[in-house]
Amino acid sequence: MKMLTKLLAVVLSVSALSFASAASAQEAPDALVKRISQEVLDAAKNDKDIQSGNISQIIALVEQKIIPYVDFERMTSLAAGRYWRQATPDQQKQLITQFRSLLIYTYSGALSQVRDQKIEFKPLRADPADTEVEVRSQVIQSRGEPIQLNYRLEKLPTGWKMFDVNVMGAWLVEAYKGTFASEISKGGIDGLIKTLTDKNKQLASRSSAKK
Repeated sequence: MKMLTKLLAVVLSVSALSFASAASAQEAPDALVKRISQEVLDAAKNDKDIQSGNISQIIALVEQKIIPYVDFERMTSLAAGRYWRQATPDQQKQLITQFRSLLIYTYSGALSQVRDQKIEFKPLRADPADTEVEVRSQVIQSRGEPIQLNYRLEKLPTGWKMFDVNVMGAWLVEAYKGTFASEISKGGIDGLIKTLTDKNKQLASRSSAKK
């Protein structure tokens, strides 16, 4: 799980799971991902503060380009599985908040590692009427084999949003589903919330130390 998360962090930062403003809602999902991915990739490569690991600058880029266009409620509910319906509205809100923070730190921690990677996209296999699609791509590195990276997106009234990602055959939501279930079996929903909160505090502390 730790290795998957580390690998995921790198490729997510390279591919920038991000989308445009509401004005781009009519843009095809694959075209949307391609365009914004390149924008974030260029920013990560050309910003000296990001390259040096300036956490404030990195988080600002993540917040602007990535976070607003991810469906965290659906992603969190899928990761929680059957336990989601057992959680109170307040617990659900806390889970979304903590999971969101965890992914922000995951993305931010990898942006400074972007160097010469590039992305290749495969043809989109979808009908115009589809409201859920999978965008397939691969990250090309100067060393090593290409890294498979696929996205699941849903079409909402506000446009396309991402709710899952596949790295080398492993879906993010499925990976976290096992972790969430394990923590819930030990300490219930509140136990999972505490685990995520403690993890985010650790990550925040490390980030502060790098400023």
